[in-house]
Amino acid sequence: MSDNGAEVTAAGIARLAGVGRAAVSNWRRRHPDFPKPVGGTETSPAFSLPEVERWLREQGKLGEVPLHERVWQQVAGHPAGPATALVHTGCVLLLLHDRHPAWLEASAGSDERLAGLLPDALEQVLAPRLGEDRPPALTVPAAGSLLPSVPLLRGAVELAAERGARSTFEFLLGRHLDATSRQYTPTPDGLARLMADLAGPASTVYDPACGTGALLRAVASRPDQELYGQDGAPEAAALTALRLALHTRATIRTAAGDSLRADAYGTVRADAVLCHPPFNERNWGHDELAYDPRWEYGFPARTESELAWVQHALARLKDGGTAVLLMPPAVAGRRSGRRIRADLLRRGALRAVIALPAGAAPPYNIPLHLWVLRRPGRVPARPELLLVDTGRLADGGAAPAAPGRGLDWAAVHTAVLDAWRDSGRTGTAAERPGLSRSLPVIDLLDDDVDVTPARHLPPPAAGGGAEELSAVRERLGATLRLTAGLVPPAPAPAGHADGSEDAGRPGRRPLTTVGELARAGALSLLTGGNGAHARVLTDHDVLAGTAPSGTLPDTGEEPVLVTAGDVVVPVLGGGGIARVVDEETAGAALGRNLTLLRPDPAALDPWFLAGFLRGTANNRRASSYSSTATRLDVRRLQLPRLPLDQQRRYGERFRALAEFEEALRLAGRLGEQLVRGMHDGLTDGTVAPD
Repeated sequence: MSDNGAEVTAAGIARLAGVGRAAVSNWRRRHPDFPKPVGGTETSPAFSLPEVERWLREQGKLGEVPLHERVWQQVAGHPAGPATALVHTGCVLLLLHDRHPAWLEASAGSDERLAGLLPDALEQVLAPRLGEDRPPALTVPAAGSLLPSVPLLRGAVELAAERGARSTFEFLLGRHLDATSRQYTPTPDGLARLMADLAGPASTVYDPACGTGALLRAVASRPDQELYGQDGAPEAAALTALRLALHTRATIRTAAGDSLRADAYGTVRADAVLCHPPFNERNWGHDELAYDPRWEYGFPARTESELAWVQHALARLKDGGTAVLLMPPAVAGRRSGRRIRADLLRRGALRAVIALPAGAAPPYNIPLHLWVLRRPGRVPARPELLLVDTGRLADGGAAPAAPGRGLDWAAVHTAVLDAWRDSGRTGTAAERPGLSRSLPVIDLLDDDVDVTPARHLPPPAAGGGAEELSAVRERLGATLRLTAGLVPPAPAPAGHADGSEDAGRPGRRPLTTVGELARAGALSLLTGGNGAHARVLTDHDVLAGTAPSGTLPDTGEEPVLVTAGDVVVPVLGGGGIARVVDEETAGAALGRNLTLLRPDPAALDPWFLAGFLRGTANNRRASSYSSTATRLDVRRLQLPRLPLDQQRRYGERFRALAEFEEALRLAGRLGEQLVRGMHDGLTDGTVAPD
């Protein structure tokens, strides 16, 4: 590999060598010839990637590193930054995709020759696909600027030969977004598809805050489309253009700049506008845009930046065109925006407000809204607003604490589109208690003009009605009886646990650690969080004892799949939890912040292992308290050295405790459901007090 100035952190070195970061720290201390830092900070140094690879190879520590990992390390360590590296890579992948012979001819010689030939070749593919007036980040660099990227570009093309140019770019972009999550606000794929379907078929589509192009990619379906995007971050506008060019033959135009202050597409009139705007911005241009013609429905207050984006979207629509915007829920009821909301309703522009479950998009702890708007050609005689609340379609109706957790996108998608299509056909929609209704605009034009769906939707029948509540009560009774039967018997004195007087005393019992057992081959240690999969076991699932409910982005790596008998341990704030994987959970992918212990059944009983890992004192000894989040070092957890037959005796008791714990959880859930249903039934009249 040529010396291209690429840098890599200690975490990157660990990934290259397939070890933990502690091993890298040990190498730095023990080996005087370990490469010296060339950048970074004292606490997070950066090293020359070629020097590190050379040293690892000489030491025999560089295993068969997957090609995709090598390419990503070159992107992450590029001297001009990962965003520039991604743009260079995307340009070359587009050249490979559209003009494969041109790449073959240019890449046949030395790196210097390739860097010299690339500018002309790239201009010939970028100009017809992305236009002459491209974002600054897509200006074709000179040969000297491309030379440091040449090893990366060759590696990316080699990776594209395995998985295709489009998938290669998606993998690298996904890694970049994951590594810079604070810099970008992603729109999840499920949400992007829902917004695209709400907008319907469209020939011209505009996204004024396009980010990295998730919404435009979701709506791109035909080569005769025109796709317009603008973003305040120049590199985001460039990445959107490249991403779309690799996905579609449509006409693509993107621009860099703030769409509110410096609208690049003032003459565009689109069939559809999709937008995930920035939330809660005070500095959106309130002072300098006071007399802007876009404010047809009223001048937004300084605190109402979202209503500025709403009116910008409407101003860029054709008559009858549809806009779908993702909004924070406060916009539906803030007093400072009530006059604009009232005018949007009176003139038939606001057609639907859809409350999403928490976890649908960042910020993940807030149940965001979708606003669906139409640029009215004529005002309906009796306009109505469709209100939809999909919050109850999340797991148990509770707000998830992480992206997509407990969220059934298929159910959300079906419920929303069914209601929207009914409303679109007739101007109204049949009422579905607790889910959707169509409300006359006149009923909303009060002092608050609050369009929050939950305020106007009647609740569903309490618990399904009196019959359903009776069934819940019967299940609760049966569960309580089962729980009583599972109460653990009175404990025996510890000295009799295995027949010897002193065997149960912690100070006398010989102990080992998980790390020692792993080195001896009695168990395997695996970590999760890599590779997309339909079912992902998350740390929340382990803590709550629920079924796999998470999702993971596609990183191009193979996920770790759990099997029956594995023991899964949360490493962040778990509070002494270990779960033995059963047959129903087997086959799910292991999520982030989880460590999997796979015991050798000839040496370790999984229930014995999981039970001792849950000891409070054990977890305190093995935890780090140096940061705001307690982190568990699983390798330091201890358990006694016992023969397999004695392990199984402990294991049976631990298994019984787990069954008792699960019965308690179920009883708690049923009790909450019964109490909530009785309260609702008594207050709404569906249940008699007798």
